[in-house]
Parts: sequence; structure tokens; C-alpha cells
Amino acid sequence: MKHPIKYCYWAAPKKILAGEYPRTFDEVESQQKIDALVEAGVRVFIDLTTEFDRLKPYDALLEKHHALGVRRESFPIADVSTPGSTIYTATILDCIDTAINNGETVYIHCWGGIGRTGVIVGCWLARHGEPGQAALDELKRLWQANPKSKRPQDSPETPTQEQYILGWRE
Repeated sequence: MKHPIKYCYWAAPKKILAGEYPRTFDEVESQQKIDALVEAGVRVFIDLTTEFDRLKPYDALLEKHHALGVRRESFPIADVSTPGSTIYTATILDCIDTAINNGETVYIHCWGGIGRTGVIVGCWLARHGEPGQAALDELKRLWQANPKSKRPQDSPETPTQEQYILGWRE
């Protein structure tokens, strides 16, 4: 499947895209990224960044797509860490599933689209398939579609994040 922006991958075709923060320092480039994601069907942006990431907000860039119901849902997770609890993780997954059940495509992102994003994608895969190692293996397979996977970096980023996926149970 075609990727609407360079650094992303389909975690579930036409349902879940995962990738990096959709905003850059350049206003025009940022709007083009948002527009490309919306054109690909994204209606819900699952934002895993925190205020401590010090990223420029993109809410204003979504406004032109308001009539399509495009929105951002914020679920802050500290960089290179995991969600604070299984309840919090389940809340994020429930938001994703509700959007999908409503026919909406979701874009899950953190800053680089690697660590926190990988944790949530991995837990979603575990919820909807085989948990544990099978979910982690599938995440790593899907990650290969992102050009960032060619760098010496895997998704998720840390052993702690991998263990979170391996141990994920609701």
C-alpha cells in the first residue's frame, strides 16, 4: 500500500498508519504532510508526545479539514518509555478501536514514530491477534516498510518497550 508521507507504515491497511510527528519547522511542508495523511483517509491523529518533547503543535493545521471530522487525540507518554499502566494503554487502544469501528483511519505517532508508537502498535496487534512474541515479530515486520528501519534502529526502541509488548495483557 502507498505511504502518504515518507516516514510511516501501515500497521493495518486502510485502518492504522503509524509514523513520525506530522509537523516540521516549515509551515508549508507541515500542511502538506497533514493534507497527505487526510487524503489517505486519516481522520484521527493519536498523539503520544508530551509537552516536554517541545514540538510545535499542529492543531491549527487540522482546522482546514474540520468538516471531515479530522481530530487529534492526545495520550502523552514520556519519550523512550511505556504507558504508565495497562488501564492507560487500554484507553488508547479503545480510542483506536472506536475510530476504526466508526470507519475512520487512524494515524498513531510520537516524535520519531519509533518507540512510543511501536509500543502502542505492538499492543494493538496483541489485542487483535497473537500476543507476546507474535505481536512483536509482526511489529518488526511491519516496521520494515518505514524507510527509518534502514537505520540501525528498531521499533520499539528499548528493551523495556519490547518487554511491555511481550507482557501485554488486558
